[in-house]
Amino acid sequence: MRWLLLATLALCACKPQAPSSASHNDFPYAELDIVDLQARMQRGELDSRTLTQAYLDRIAAIDRNGPKLNSVIELNPAALREAALRDAERKAGKALGPLHGIPVLLKDNIDAVPMVNSAGSLALKDFRPKEDAFLVRRLRQAGAVILGKTNLSEWANIRSSHSTSGWSARGGLTHNPYVLDHNACGSSAGSAVAVSANLAAAAIGTETDGSIICPSALNGLVGLKPTVGLVSRSGIIPISYSQDTAGPMTRSVADAAVLLGVLAGRDDNDPATSRAAWNATLDYPARLQADALKGARIGVMRSKFAVDPDAGAAMEAAIKVMRDAGATVVDAEIPTDGQWDADELVLLLYEFKSGLNRYLASHSAPVRSLEELIAFNQRNADTEMPWFGQDLFEQAQAKGELSDPEYTTARNRARRLAGPEGIDAALKAQQLDALIAPATGAAWPTDLAHGDRFPGAGYGAAAVAGYPSLTVPMGSSRNGLPLGVVFIGTAWSEPRLISLGYAYEQLTRARKPPEYRPSLDKH
Repeated sequence: MRWLLLATLALCACKPQAPSSASHNDFPYAELDIVDLQARMQRGELDSRTLTQAYLDRIAAIDRNGPKLNSVIELNPAALREAALRDAERKAGKALGPLHGIPVLLKDNIDAVPMVNSAGSLALKDFRPKEDAFLVRRLRQAGAVILGKTNLSEWANIRSSHSTSGWSARGGLTHNPYVLDHNACGSSAGSAVAVSANLAAAAIGTETDGSIICPSALNGLVGLKPTVGLVSRSGIIPISYSQDTAGPMTRSVADAAVLLGVLAGRDDNDPATSRAAWNATLDYPARLQADALKGARIGVMRSKFAVDPDAGAAMEAAIKVMRDAGATVVDAEIPTDGQWDADELVLLLYEFKSGLNRYLASHSAPVRSLEELIAFNQRNADTEMPWFGQDLFEQAQAKGELSDPEYTTARNRARRLAGPEGIDAALKAQQLDALIAPATGAAWPTDLAHGDRFPGAGYGAAAVAGYPSLTVPMGSSRNGLPLGVVFIGTAWSEPRLISLGYAYEQLTRARKPPEYRPSLDKH
């Protein structure tokens, strides 16, 4: 479903400019992963305050100026103080964890003191939650420096069926750093663009259906959408209890594994994290096995190649790499593919209304319900709805309670068709470790007047089932736009997906840093 692609900076849809001198090659920490940065700090060659200041300078140079990527919606005013504290702790021999001193960005639907949490909406432009989200507490406990918040598709792209991904009323339009007039996908557009452009070591995105995987693929990143229940949703502005999750958006599989190990954790305020199948002690970095493809059985979903001819060609090359590495790759399809679409929309509309009303009321937000939010948008239509309306909001408001048979039937059927009778059935039929497909096609030209021209996707089943998916760069289109392959597994199969994705990444090294071209016609 296209509409599900799921101090303030520039608030307009500014026309992108040519690259400034602060390009990829000018940045001393470009493309360094978390392990590299940690090693430099441990050797005393780098400290967190210096690194944090370097990222802040780069944000000023190419996010607010130069190419004007417009990916960071707000900076943490305490970032440098947090970094200095991390340095003092390290000097005292009290390193907190694997992210000690590492600057990380958060999507602007995650509570993080002292910043605004707005979901990109002007209705919440002054709303400052009083507590960190559970996952933010875990990041801080692991030593991370919270650098700021990233722009997103407003309300994670559930406001309108005619929206443009990466645009919000509060944050304006985020630009794809590879070709600036092309779309960054959504809804975690800002998180993807910022990490791809080396504005932070890593970022946290959220996904309901594609909002981590799609922007990661279109911006040359690794994106990991965990099993629902692995990462707490407490303190995140919700869409769907059944499908929402936060996850890592990084430049490497190794960084995604490190971040996932920090994010995963049981939370009494999110019962989904208490499921018995979940094991909090898993060491995800230990699954970074370069030979993991040897002996693996992988099912390729060729029907998804139609999303983009270039993506199909890149997938053929990816299949050869995997086979040459010792994997058995066979054709496979999800037998129920797409049969859940109508039910997914029903469950999301019901769950969005229920979850949002609960979040707004419990947080004493400026608007206390979806009904009040709809009225706010109507009163402020010139600034909130200059490009598209709020038809999905209105459909959600018309829904009843979660006890309604329409909801329970749709939820149960959608999850069954996508999970046990979909992904699980496909894996079991040929004893497969994972399914693969193009994550989506290449980025499309942004058109605020008409909305997205989304080409299709290979990740939808995992989103609806609540199962994990991992996208890894697999090459570029003929126009130089990034393409990603998505690995899909059954519930709680993150360790296997990480090992397969890492092995593929090490063989291909397909990520290329962005070039900040204004358009395809200008180099």
